[in-house]
Amino acid sequence: MGSRVVDPERDRVPMIEGLPVLDRLEAAAAGVAAQAMGALRLPFDARSRSRLRAQLEDGTEVALVLPRGTVLRDGAVISGAGLRVRVLAADEDVLEVRASSPIALARAAYHLGNRHVPVQVCEDRLLLGYDPVLADMLVGLGARLSRTWSPFEPEGGAYGHGH
Repeated sequence: MGSRVVDPERDRVPMIEGLPVLDRLEAAAAGVAAQAMGALRLPFDARSRSRLRAQLEDGTEVALVLPRGTVLRDGAVISGAGLRVRVLAADEDVLEVRASSPIALARAAYHLGNRHVPVQVCEDRLLLGYDPVLADMLVGLGARLSRTWSPFEPEGGAYGHGH
C-alpha cells in the first residue's frame, strides 16, 4: 500500500449522515459582517464541543466537525460544504454576581476559579452558568446574586486555551 498526500480541499468529507459539514474556523476579517451568511445560535457548552449536530436559524441542519479544543466565540465565522455561518452566543440561564466592593468581587472570582468554574468577567460583575450549590456558596461570601437569561462568554484561560 503506497502513501499519498492528503489534499484538504479534495479529501474533506462534504456530508455526514446527509448533513453539510462545517469544518473550518475562519480568521476574523474586516467586512465579514456585511457578507450574507447563515447564523447559528448556540449556548457556551455547545460552542465548546468539536463535534455537534446543529440547526441554523433558517432551519438548515448541519454537522460541526472542528479540531478538538476549538471554542467558538460569539461572532466567529465557520464554513464548509459551500456554507458560511456566523456563530452567535445564545441566551443562557446564568447567575449575575455583584459585590459590595472590588475586593469582595475578587474574592468571589477566586473561589469560583478554585472550583474551575467557567466565569465571564465584566467590569462590575461576574456571570456564570446557574448552579444552586455555587449560588449558596456565593451568598455565604456576601455576594448579591440575580438569576437571568443572557449570552454567556466566559474567559478563555490564561494560557490561550478555550476554557
